[in-house]
Amino acid sequence: MSKQGPEGGGGDERELLSGGSEQRCRARLAAGARRGGGGAAAAAAAVLVPLCSVRGRPALLYTLRSRRLGGPHSGDVSFPGGRRDPADGDEVATALRETREELGLELGTRSVWGQLRTLPDRHGLSVAPVVANLGPLEDLTLTPNPAEVEEVFTLPLAHLLREENQGYTHFRGSSGRYGYTLPVFLNGPHKVWGLTAIITELTLELLAPDRYRRKTFVPQRAPRPQEGATA
Repeated sequence: MSKQGPEGGGGDERELLSGGSEQRCRARLAAGARRGGGGAAAAAAAVLVPLCSVRGRPALLYTLRSRRLGGPHSGDVSFPGGRRDPADGDEVATALRETREELGLELGTRSVWGQLRTLPDRHGLSVAPVVANLGPLEDLTLTPNPAEVEEVFTLPLAHLLREENQGYTHFRGSSGRYGYTLPVFLNGPHKVWGLTAIITELTLELLAPDRYRRKTFVPQRAPRPQEGATA
């Protein structure tokens, strides 16, 4: 059920999950939360952005949503997550609960580094990305729920940082004119696109600001249904 992505290089990439990098990222995420203010409404959903290491190489863990689910997200590459439950104390609780339900992985709040900015999905649902470090994948036992998860796979950060694995999709508005551009990550077991690709891009920008510069504009609203991709 779990697949490893393309081989990634070592070297400097190993520093991306070091203690110093964690402290820097936690500080940036906390500063972003302060700028966002405490009065904003809670996000309607949350996802966990699972950093991990595979044989010592930093990576991101993704899931392929089960086609049994049906609906618009069936078969999509995603991060563990879902809608907020009334019993969830906050977005972090939602992300951790959903990860437990989808992957059988019990994580504590100490593994959480912080939250990226809240984003709209394609249906206008507000989603909070919660960044956490799972540690070495070899030390974990994943038990994916087949009703929700078809496959689990990882992509090395070194792979995601290479320009040849980064693509972009241009969208046009209802007038037919250029509207906006969204990222796509290629050459792995599955194409990473949509909201998951936007969150991946923000995560790379957080981890490696000197090596990754976001080339897209993060949408503040969901794309209109009539908007479509251009070649």
